[in-house]
Amino acid sequence: MMAMQYSFALPADYDMAVIDRRIRERGPLLDGFPRLRFKAYLAARKQDAGFTSTENLYAPFYLWDEPEGIENFLAGPGFAAVTRDFGWPSVQTWLVRHAELTPGLNSATYATREIAPIAAYSELASQRDTAIAGAKSAVESGAVAAIAAFDPTGWRMASFALWPKLPETVTETMQIYTVGHVSLPREP
Repeated sequence: MMAMQYSFALPADYDMAVIDRRIRERGPLLDGFPRLRFKAYLAARKQDAGFTSTENLYAPFYLWDEPEGIENFLAGPGFAAVTRDFGWPSVQTWLVRHAELTPGLNSATYATREIAPIAAYSELASQRDTAIAGAKSAVESGAVAAIAAFDPTGWRMASFALWPKLPETVTETMQIYTVGHVSLPREP
């Protein structure tokens, strides 16, 4: 599995209702997309109730079953439309160490993401075990999904979780998003 996210920083005075409308209208278009485990349509506002983001963001997060799903999406009309409307983003990808998913993915209203550097010559096996335990703990604490991943190119760890309500524990290094839609595979 692979995780993927790109993000668009929007002006401080940007009308975020435009993003909300885009998510409502276009979110269901990726329901059932091949090789997609889920896509969380995420936004952050500079001044949201209960938490503060440093900027307005539109930042979808994807969990892919196979890399071919990423390639097919990036080469397709959906990504072409988003780049036409917002610009050419840097697409971050991570190898998934662990994905803890529950049947309640559609109940997500918030998402959290933390990215931390991996120090050179680190004990990667113990970091992996700690990251997996962290994902399991997030689900035990109420998350409906938790992803532990890493990027060996940039040596970074990523922790991502979807929540039905704002989590009780929020750290300064955590980016918090609101979830506008979650695209899932179609039922057989």
